[in-house]
Amino acid sequence: QVQVVETGGGLVQPGGSLRLSCAASGSINSIYAMGWFRQGAGNQRELVARINSLGTTNYADSVKGRFTISRDNAKNTVYLQMNSLKPEDTAVYYCNVQTRPQSIGSWGQGTQVTVSS
Repeated sequence: QVQVVETGGGLVQPGGSLRLSCAASGSINSIYAMGWFRQGAGNQRELVARINSLGTTNYADSVKGRFTISRDNAKNTVYLQMNSLKPEDTAVYYCNVQTRPQSIGSWGQGTQVTVSS
């Protein structure tokens, strides 16, 4: 069983920055991919950014050029650096950890990000 814990959310003004962290622990032989998803009020959960074991990344169009995902394999940790934040980035951000391809993965409890003046 894999445990996933996100940290780093909070309140920030438009144009500001936040860095989210996600640490995975438990029964982990290897991690295939780690990703960040978000769910705003009244919206479905959507992919924000994802990075696999080869370091290949993909981003939602809405965050390209503003968000950067990175990974520390030794610590089983993934980060999401969020710059130039907009009010529409307000959401609960969830981390997902896959230990093998095409698996559902394990989810964290989520961390709230609020962008408001």
